[in-house]
Amino acid sequence: MKFPGRRNTKHYFPVEDKQRSSFDDEINRPGNVFVAGIDQLLVDIEIPVDDQFLLDHQFKKGESFIIDDALADTIYWQYKNRGSISGEFPGGAVGNTLHNFSVLSDCPSVALGAINKNIEVGDYAFKYICNTSSKVNLTYLQPCLRPMGRALCFVSPDLERTFAISKGCMNDLSPEFIPVDIIEKSAALLVSAYTLRDEKSPIFQSTIRAMEIAKAANVPVVLSLGTSGLVEERKELILDFIPKYVSVVAMNEAEALSLTGINDPLLATEKLLDICDMVLLTVGAKGLYIGAITDKDQARLTKEPLHTKSLIDYNQYEYSRAMRRSECREPLKVYTHINPFLGGPQMIKNTNGAGDAALAAVLHDLSANLYHRLKVPNSPKHVASFLTYSSISQISKYANRVSFEVLSQNSPRLLKGLPEREDGLEEAYWAQ
Repeated sequence: MKFPGRRNTKHYFPVEDKQRSSFDDEINRPGNVFVAGIDQLLVDIEIPVDDQFLLDHQFKKGESFIIDDALADTIYWQYKNRGSISGEFPGGAVGNTLHNFSVLSDCPSVALGAINKNIEVGDYAFKYICNTSSKVNLTYLQPCLRPMGRALCFVSPDLERTFAISKGCMNDLSPEFIPVDIIEKSAALLVSAYTLRDEKSPIFQSTIRAMEIAKAANVPVVLSLGTSGLVEERKELILDFIPKYVSVVAMNEAEALSLTGINDPLLATEKLLDICDMVLLTVGAKGLYIGAITDKDQARLTKEPLHTKSLIDYNQYEYSRAMRRSECREPLKVYTHINPFLGGPQMIKNTNGAGDAALAAVLHDLSANLYHRLKVPNSPKHVASFLTYSSISQISKYANRVSFEVLSQNSPRLLKGLPEREDGLEEAYWAQ
């Protein structure tokens, strides 16, 4: 398992010499650590159109809506045969996060969802697989006769993006296809609020079943909130599920406002820590916040200058590691904030995927904690039942750096991991 920065990687995170890839089921090898995630598998298809096209189909510019599969097929093949499709990309928040996790950690992950059974060379389902890390195990996907879910992204001449979603089989994952042993052995279970939108859909029931399995096996559940509109729509349901099942919640500032009604990200984080153990809150050009629960006996004072915003000296214990509230004798809320790495990329064409990238870094740290506990159970690192391997301060640097990499390459999926040989600037960044 790889890890960036100034760490004793040879001892804690050994990486085997690169050899030929094996078709063996890597997740069942002794000692392997992996994460699992449930996703509405989607392919993003970008199609340049004029305004007349949107008028003809009565599509509202700049909005996102559902269209039927037949209409999606007609539009797709119409532009495909003209050679007018500008790009087809693997999508889905959980899918992006699992891919990035495996690229960062060089460890396997398991995707759970539904995919078209009849995949042809060159079609979008084929391209989804080809553009997903080989470390992401797709063998547990449910095969379906309907096409994959598609997000047709119509790009107008003014560069406005209009999304037409064709569901296909993206909600067809049935509870019978949830592998109990995989979830029980995983370092974390990643779910998205998107799968909780429709209580009548099979994937909703599958998500509930997976979370119940994870809870019974003491596997941390990580929830990504999706969009602010979705959060507003399912607010009561989400607020019910978090204290019941979820350890870590990830969101942006708009989603945090929709969920808590609080416009201040630090205060929103404080409120959410009443019902979960850890919060990742991205705030765009202002960086990101991480809040967590730790035991007062395990709290570690920062060596950095103290900062006061809506909370006085909020970063006082940012060198602490996250714990589950249930494992703490005297729970204490701790916080950290970090500004964008190098001020952020000079040019950002698309912010899509930055939050998923940050979450992949958090998942890497959660899995690293399990990996080290299995390898060195008597280490001082495990004197208490910590949720993370690193302090929330160190995790914020890692998440921040991965987000920068995604924004720089204008793609929600990492093409490669972080540089293994840091230059002087990055070495100073990790050493802070």
